[in-house]
Amino acid sequence: MADWLTSPDFGRQDRIMKLTFEDVIQDITDRLTAGANSRKSAMHTAVVATADCDVRVMVLREYDPALRRLRFHTDARSPKVAVIRDNPLVSVLVYDAEAKVQIRMRGQGIVATTSPQAEAAWDAATNFAKRCYLAKAGPSSVSAEQTSGLPDWAEGINPTDAQVADARQNFALLYVTVTEFDWLYLANTGHRRAKVSVTPDLPGWTADWLVP
Repeated sequence: MADWLTSPDFGRQDRIMKLTFEDVIQDITDRLTAGANSRKSAMHTAVVATADCDVRVMVLREYDPALRRLRFHTDARSPKVAVIRDNPLVSVLVYDAEAKVQIRMRGQGIVATTSPQAEAAWDAATNFAKRCYLAKAGPSSVSAEQTSGLPDWAEGINPTDAQVADARQNFALLYVTVTEFDWLYLANTGHRRAKVSVTPDLPGWTADWLVP
C-alpha cells in the first residue's frame, strides 16, 4: 500500500496536508491489486450489488488498473446475470478493517461466457473450483430440501477433467468497469474521503475531496 498510509506519522497535521489525489489513486490500485492476488487480503472478497438492490459477497479475481476493471466469476444461470444484462449498473464495496480503508465503487457490469478470457479463466481454475458449476439447477432455484445443488457423485470429491467438462457451460465472467471510486480512510485525527470519477474510453480522471 501507499507509504504515507502506513507511516506512523500520517496522523500528524503536516503529514495529512501532503495527501494528494495521486496518493489516493495509488492506494486504490495497490489495495485492489493485492485483493485480487492474495487470499489473505481483506479486499479479496467484495460486496457486489446489482440494480435490483440485491447484494452478495464475491471473490475478486482480477483488477486491471489501466481499464479500471474488476473481474469476478459467476454461474451463468445466476439471477444477477439476467439483471446485469437488463441494467448494467453495479456497485462494489471492499473494506480493510485493520488499515481502516473503505473503497466504494460504481460502474458498468458485463457478463462474458464464451470469450477467450473466459476460456483462460476456466482453464486456470482447479477442478475442485470448477465442481461448483456442476449444480443441476441454477443458483437461487427452490429446493424441497437443503442441498448443495451438486449431483450426489460430486459431493466431497476432487473431480477429474472429464467429470467437470459439462460444467463449463455454466461458467461466466463478470466484469465491472468502474466509473467512480469513493475512498475513505478512518483516522483518529480526522477521517479523509475522496471521490475519483472516470469516463470510460477517455484518459484521465477528475477528483474531489468529500466531507467524510
